[in-house]
Amino acid sequence: MSHRAVHEEILRGGARQWALKVLADLGGLRAVRHPLGFVCLPLERDGGEGVCLHLWSAAFPAADTTTSQIHCHSWDLVSHVLYGQVRNVHAVVEEADGDATHRVFEVISDAGGDRIEPTSRTVRHRTGLVETFGRGETYTLSAGRFHSSVVPEHGEAATIALGRVRAGSHDLSLGPLDTPAHHITRGHLDAAQTARAARLIAEHLT
Repeated sequence: MSHRAVHEEILRGGARQWALKVLADLGGLRAVRHPLGFVCLPLERDGGEGVCLHLWSAAFPAADTTTSQIHCHSWDLVSHVLYGQVRNVHAVVEEADGDATHRVFEVISDAGGDRIEPTSRTVRHRTGLVETFGRGETYTLSAGRFHSSVVPEHGEAATIALGRVRAGSHDLSLGPLDTPAHHITRGHLDAAQTARAARLIAEHLT
């Protein structure tokens, strides 16, 4: 289930079969409501590499966010769409002072949740390239690229997300200028809810 092994499965066209096998035996895994609007099934974390399944579904209301959906990762992303449609909306972020609309926040995550720390950077942004990906398609995103992942309203989608940390990079988010430092706790789904999330994905793949 390593990053490399899953990536190879995707490249050889075996993503669907791999996902069905994983979903059939999650063991004691508990899914998490991610503040970026999806349910995350964290399958593997090995040093700077990770493997997750991401689910967007009206069956699981999105967690509240205290900043915005515009963010960048400290890791290089490979995302494979298992079903549905995902729009990768790039944001063009420009440094600003008096006409700034947002502040850049650093997101420091651990087992207890996320610490949101305001930085001295104030910016404005505009929408850049919008890429749309459907079932069976794979896209990549380098660390440090501001973007948001959007699923059409009331849409259902799931992806395999592979991450590999890039040294010196940080997890960042854009938020209101006057938001103070704070901590948010990610809500874990219980065993029954996690099983329901797994069934939803599997039903779309069979």
